[in-house]
Amino acid sequence: MLTVLGFAMIATFLVLIMMKKMSPIAALVLIPALFCVAVGQGAQLGDYVIDGVEKLAPTAAMLMFAIVYFGVMIDVGLFDPIVRGILRFCKADPVRVVVGTAVLAAIVSLDGDGSTTFMITVSAMYPLYKRLGMSLVVMTGVAATANGVMNTLPWGGPTARAATALKVDAADIFVPMIPALAMGLLFVFALAYVLGRRERRRIGYLTLDEALEPQTETVLVAAGGGTKGATTGSGSTTGSGATGAGHPATATTGSGSGSGSGDAPGLPEGADEGFRGLDPNRPTLRPRLYWFNAGLTVALLTSMILELLPIPVLFLLGAALALTVNYPKMADQKARIAAHADNVLNVTGMVFAAAVFTGVLTGTGMVKHMADWLVGAIPEGMGPHMALVTGLLSLPLTYFMSNDGFYFGVLPVLAEAGAAHGVSPLEIARASIAGQALHMSSPLVPAVYVLVGMAKVEFGDHTRFTVKWAALTSLVVLAAGILFGII
Repeated sequence: MLTVLGFAMIATFLVLIMMKKMSPIAALVLIPALFCVAVGQGAQLGDYVIDGVEKLAPTAAMLMFAIVYFGVMIDVGLFDPIVRGILRFCKADPVRVVVGTAVLAAIVSLDGDGSTTFMITVSAMYPLYKRLGMSLVVMTGVAATANGVMNTLPWGGPTARAATALKVDAADIFVPMIPALAMGLLFVFALAYVLGRRERRRIGYLTLDEALEPQTETVLVAAGGGTKGATTGSGSTTGSGATGAGHPATATTGSGSGSGSGDAPGLPEGADEGFRGLDPNRPTLRPRLYWFNAGLTVALLTSMILELLPIPVLFLLGAALALTVNYPKMADQKARIAAHADNVLNVTGMVFAAAVFTGVLTGTGMVKHMADWLVGAIPEGMGPHMALVTGLLSLPLTYFMSNDGFYFGVLPVLAEAGAAHGVSPLEIARASIAGQALHMSSPLVPAVYVLVGMAKVEFGDHTRFTVKWAALTSLVVLAAGILFGII
């Protein structure tokens, strides 16, 4: 009964948000509450929610201060050179823009933190996507999938969890998997190229000078807020009048939604249609403190990798120091915090709403029953192939469960079943990280709300577009692992 209700709860949640019948935050709260009552445990709902909040509170605190920290770094101009460099590389060609998104997300993912990756990637790429009228879900999908592959780094989380759960060395899991993960990353770059070609066919492409030339009302602000200034050029432009591939585009964003055709929707209704860029003359810039801010960021990321302090504490200290040094006046500090308050509230609110979902799933026993049912459904003859089974199960299980739930709850059971047929725990552990490309778009991953929130994309649109490509990427990693004899 709990197994059926668990799957029904997850299916109801996904259907409602993809059909846009409920907002994610409402669905994350109301649906599990109703199912908790349905299983006869309504009286324990409060305990389940509090347990969920306690587990996710450090994540919410980390995201809160990470958004403030990187928001301030964007305000002061730390990432402006990256934006300019990407603009020059992309040359306003949609193919280069999408491939650049994948490359940037993969590089920034080296710090092991998805939220950081998404904040930097969206801040750099969002203005160009908007200016060219490109689909924003292409940006979020490519960034999430690239980050998912890179999330397997030993300091990223899943590999360390697998090593801990099965009592093996993290390096013995990750190092042999490098060729398979490299194939997954190459697949993401190839996917970005294909999606970019599709965007080029839809909207054409401009020269860099044409892309940067103001042709409609242009709002120039630092991400998360800042001083606004408008420039108005002649001519009305929309995203629907572009010529085919290889020809200069006759139109850009303007009043268009940036939506793609088919399964590539753009902004939700009511989103700001102006071009949001980084004004080179904004008063929040601190060019004299550039190297201080760069050094502070490097020190922060290094401390995260070395685990010198808990990540929430590092970001709390970093945000406080960045605000104090860059904006000594109290009024300026308050203004910077207020400028990023929307992002903070949206993301942390979503995290605490997700705590209701995970709290009910875990507290009612749904997760355990679902996992036991899946493991029990494995035919006896598949015993010698438990590594393959683990890799396949990692896709749905890490999507519908937290990494902690999968790696500490399900993986030991799968490893035990594999050991009975001579499959080593290392093979099981390596196979278990194959599903991370899909996991990064799970509604239970707080970082994904940073991604869709900053990109102003509906979570349902992102899910509908990304899941198939992310699942295919995970299968490529798994297939490569088997082909190379790693799994």
